[in-house]
Amino acid sequence: MIGVAVGTMALVVVLSVFNGLEDLIKGLYASFDADLKVMPYEGKSFEVDDAFLEEIEALEGVEVLTEVIEDNALVKYGDHQVVATLKGVSDNFIAQNRFKNGHLSGEMSFGVDNQPQALIGRGLSYFLLLNLDNEFDLIQVFYPKDPKSGSIDPSSMYNREVIKPGGIFSVEKQIDDEFLIVPLDFASKLMDYGDRRTGLEIMVAEGYDVQDVKAELRELLGEAFIIQDSDEQHASLIMTIRIEKLFVFLTLTFILAVASFNIFFSLSMLAIEKKKDIAVILSMGGTKKLIRSIYLKEGAIIAFSGALVGLVLGFLICWVQDNYGLVSLGVGSSVIDAYPIKMQWTDFLYTSLSVVIITMIASYRPALIASRVKTTLHL
Repeated sequence: MIGVAVGTMALVVVLSVFNGLEDLIKGLYASFDADLKVMPYEGKSFEVDDAFLEEIEALEGVEVLTEVIEDNALVKYGDHQVVATLKGVSDNFIAQNRFKNGHLSGEMSFGVDNQPQALIGRGLSYFLLLNLDNEFDLIQVFYPKDPKSGSIDPSSMYNREVIKPGGIFSVEKQIDDEFLIVPLDFASKLMDYGDRRTGLEIMVAEGYDVQDVKAELRELLGEAFIIQDSDEQHASLIMTIRIEKLFVFLTLTFILAVASFNIFFSLSMLAIEKKKDIAVILSMGGTKKLIRSIYLKEGAIIAFSGALVGLVLGFLICWVQDNYGLVSLGVGSSVIDAYPIKMQWTDFLYTSLSVVIITMIASYRPALIASRVKTTLHL
């Protein structure tokens, strides 16, 4: 029973940790990403005008619409340079509190028209050795353009703009290492985009279902656009976590199946030792079905008691970790201090079913051996 209990407890705890990690990643990305993102089905940009934007904003459930221009650009600060993801956004981006689940240092502002400011990911700021206290050094941003035919002037091969570093944000490592967020006009001027946009980000009003708003958008925009919710924007990452969770579940279940051999051998030895008692029961009118049921019930007692103890212990460990964070991540720069936990009743159900099925299978063979005892040989 101890082996069954320990295996059950391990399954519950590990699956709850994976749930917590998935929830944490969703939360981190959800704070930075919009509820819905609209992108062109073909190409990387599309034309917008006031009528087009107003039509989207008029949809029921659309609270905030943010225009986006996003592409890779060369970023230089002092003697250091790196290719980063430049994201130009509307002014309403600041008011959406996109960094509520992360950290921010410096000024949370895009500045003014004649002196725009940028928000820089923490990892990107490390690459550039950025110093917010230095008022004189500005960030230089270079974006390639089609060179004029026959021109040998290097400056004709790229656009260059400068911008003041305003604040440093930290949300998630991949975002922190790649993103430089700038005003929309700055990005449009640098990339010569004019009225073209690479995407639209939509925040759904409270009380409205994201999928309902997504369906309305799909009906309005048709097949020319891709509309993604927050999970679809990072589908590969979330799928990776779920696949890892599945493989961990299968691995621990296999280990539990190996541990159930102990139950098999224990019941088999019991069947051999109790041959005379079994023969007596059979001679008194007991049936083979009765003998099988006795051993199967003994296996069921081990399975259910072990599963119950394991579930309770697993729940207690998860509850303590969730409320007190006893097991630390050991990473000082992490947005959380301890391993995240999220308990789901489905994990408890599937774990219980797996434990009971494996234990009952392990009990069947000993029950069969016991039911085949010959009364003439053991009386």
